Amino acid sequence: FRRAHTLTVLFILTCALGYVTLLEETPQDTAYNTKRGIVASILVFLCFGVTQAKDGPFSRPHPAYWRFWLCVSVVYELFLIFILFQTVQDGRQFMKYIDPHLGVPLPERDYGGNCLIYDPGNGTDPFHNIWDKLDGFVPAHFFGWYLKTLMIRDWWMCMIISVMFEFLEYSLEHQLPNFSECWWDHWIMDVILCNGLGIYCGMKTLSWLSLKTYKWQGLWNIPTYKGKMKRIVFQFTPYSWVKFEWKPASSLRRWLAVCGIIFVFLLAELNTFYLKFVLWMPPEHYLVLLRLVFFVNVGGVAMREIYDFMDDPKFHKKLGQQAWLVAAITATEFLIVVKYDPYTLTLSLPFYITQCWILGIILVLTWTAWRFFIRDITLRYKEIRRQKQEHRQEHRPEKDKCLSNGDGHSALLEEPSGGKLRERKL
Repeated sequence: FRRAHTLTVLFILTCALGYVTLLEETPQDTAYNTKRGIVASILVFLCFGVTQAKDGPFSRPHPAYWRFWLCVSVVYELFLIFILFQTVQDGRQFMKYIDPHLGVPLPERDYGGNCLIYDPGNGTDPFHNIWDKLDGFVPAHFFGWYLKTLMIRDWWMCMIISVMFEFLEYSLEHQLPNFSECWWDHWIMDVILCNGLGIYCGMKTLSWLSLKTYKWQGLWNIPTYKGKMKRIVFQFTPYSWVKFEWKPASSLRRWLAVCGIIFVFLLAELNTFYLKFVLWMPPEHYLVLLRLVFFVNVGGVAMREIYDFMDDPKFHKKLGQQAWLVAAITATEFLIVVKYDPYTLTLSLPFYITQCWILGIILVLTWTAWRFFIRDITLRYKEIRRQKQEHRQEHRPEKDKCLSNGDGHSALLEEPSGGKLRERKL
């Protein structure tokens, strides 16, 4: 019934757009008309999707909110496909239709260079290196990892992704100058302060959400204004709480799934830097921020769908639609980077970096083989051996069995001496 009303609204909106188009005098600017037509088509599609798309796992603040982001995912994926099929020059110049200031090559900022925390050579401000690094990306790192923690809901996975990305920056700084940072910028400012503090605050929020009582009451059934305001604020909290227990070492399937999640997370993080590099977007551009806001909204739904599929495959027989779209978007972004600048991606890694990654991959494969194959075979062999020993003891000949004397000591039968049996304690 509600969707029938929303379809009526959609029909009225479409008619209103057409009526306004017929009344006004159409401009003779082809680029302007094309841009306006594309925007109107996207709006109509979003209105249709918000009313007719399939609901996801989240229902707060409203299911229509998450249906909206699902449709935005479809629009963004179609946009990426369009960019992918353009030439490099046309794709970069197409960004001018979104913002006339784009389409111009921009130099990347180098965060390395002088890495002295205290620079005695600068008499006016010896700590200028620290102040130079405290830009708008510091709070962005904190809030980003706070929200990622709310999505992943696991301290170990968040820390592994955080540390692994710093290793990726070390490994790829010969490709992108933006990855070149001081050691204390990597490990103190990023991992410990920004990322670590964001993860800590996120885990505290998760702890509060897990202890919260989820007992909902209608807004008009609450007598006090304070209670009504509190109910409105809580509308933006989850309807119920599900604690994520990934248990990566419990089975090979879950281990491969967790490794896949970490891989996609790291690839999406790298795409942020490589996309703005190949499409000539400055780091502070609003499109970069909009992409991060987009991934925050769709990433939470995707993680919940992945966890439901892993935790209860009998009930959730298929992977959720948002999870598939996030995977497709991440892969398409990577294909754009490969097509638009293959030279940068094919720059060979330094020899010592290659050795470190080969060693790390060998260690992970060795642990996987030991944990899910060799260890299981060894435990199975020990269990079979133990069962065989128990079986032999039960069917041993009667003359070899020991007799118990009742006090925990066993006794052996010796040959009769003087017509009597004599017991000897072992």
